[in-house]
Amino acid sequence: MQIPINDLKRADAALMLKIAAAVQRVLTSGWYVLGPELEAFEQEFASYCGVPHCVGVANCTDALELALRAVEVAHGQEVATVANAGMYATTAILRADAVPLFIDVDPGDLNMSPGALRSAISSNTAAVVVTHLYGRMASIEELVAIANSNGIPVIEDCAHSHGASRSGKPCGTWGAIGCFSFYPTKNLGALGDAGAVVTSDAALARRIRSLGQYGWTSKYRSTLAGGRNSRMDEIQAAALRAKLPWLDRWNARRREIAAQYSATLADSPVTLPPPADGPDDVAHLYVIRSPHRDRIRESLCVQGIGTDIHYPVPDHLQESMRGVPFHPTALPVTERSAREILTLPCFPELTSAEVDEVARAVSLSMVR
Repeated sequence: MQIPINDLKRADAALMLKIAAAVQRVLTSGWYVLGPELEAFEQEFASYCGVPHCVGVANCTDALELALRAVEVAHGQEVATVANAGMYATTAILRADAVPLFIDVDPGDLNMSPGALRSAISSNTAAVVVTHLYGRMASIEELVAIANSNGIPVIEDCAHSHGASRSGKPCGTWGAIGCFSFYPTKNLGALGDAGAVVTSDAALARRIRSLGQYGWTSKYRSTLAGGRNSRMDEIQAAALRAKLPWLDRWNARRREIAAQYSATLADSPVTLPPPADGPDDVAHLYVIRSPHRDRIRESLCVQGIGTDIHYPVPDHLQESMRGVPFHPTALPVTERSAREILTLPCFPELTSAEVDEVARAVSLSMVR
C-alpha cells in the first residue's frame, strides 16, 4: 500500500533511540517480570490518568475480565455492553462466567445509547462496560448516572481512548475501573501485547493485582477464586515509559488529521464522524459511513490506499456466539452501521498531502 492504514515503522522511528535505550535498560537489569520498570510505569500512568492506582496486565481483554471479577460479577448475571466493538468486552464477560446484555448504540457517535441502557437493565444486571469507541468518549456522565441509580458499577473500556477527557476528568476515571490496551496500534502502543487497569479504589486495585497473579495474597498462596496469570512484562513497561510523554502531542496530531478529513470531505455524500474538536475525542480511528462502503473500499485499494472495517460483524451475530446464552435485544443501529462503516488511515505520522490524497480518492469513488 502506498498509504497504509497504519505504519508502525514511521510511528517508532522518532523514538527509536529512546525505545532501544529502554529495552537495553531491561536487558542490563536482568529483571523481566514484575520489576522496577512496571512499578514505575504504573505510577506514571496512574498520575497521567489522575488516579492513585494502576495495575499492569497482559492485555485489555484480561483487564476487562479481571475488572468484572473484582467487582464480583457472579455466575449467570448480566453485564451490559455494546456489540459493535470487536468481541473484546463480550469475550471478557463470557470468561467471567457472565451473560452479555447487548445495548444498542447512538446513531451519531456509535457509542452506547443511554436511553437503550435505561430500558434494558434489570435486577440481574451486575455491571456495565462502557466502550469509548474509535477514541470518542461515550455519554459517560449519563451512563454512569443510570448505572449508579441502579447500584451497578461501570467499567470503562478505554482501549481506543488513551488521553481523552471531558470536563477535565480523564476517561477511565468516571466509572469504578478503567481498562486500557497498549496493543502496538493504539494511541499509546507497546512493542507487543500489554494492558492496564486504573482505579481510585485501593481495594479494587488490590483485588485486580491478586487476580492477575493466580489469586495470590502472598507468594504461592491463592485465596481469591478466578485468578489467572496476566502480567505486563518489563520490556513493554519500559517501552511505554519512553512513549507516554509523547501521547498528548500524538493525540493532537490525530485531531488535526480528523479535522482535515472532515473539511475535505464536507461535501461528499459519505457520513462523517462527529468533529474531533475537543479533548474528549483522541481520533484513534477515523470512520466514515456509506451504504456504498464496499465500492469505496475497493476503489481505494486499487489506488494503493489501505482501509479497514472496525468492526464488520456485531458480537451477537458472530459464529462463535451460536448456542451461547445472551439476553436478546433489538440492535438496529448496531447492525446497520456494521454494513456501512469504513476506517481511513489516521495515525500521527500521516502527512497532510496523504490525507488530501485519501480524501480525494473517497470523493472520486462516489462519482464513478
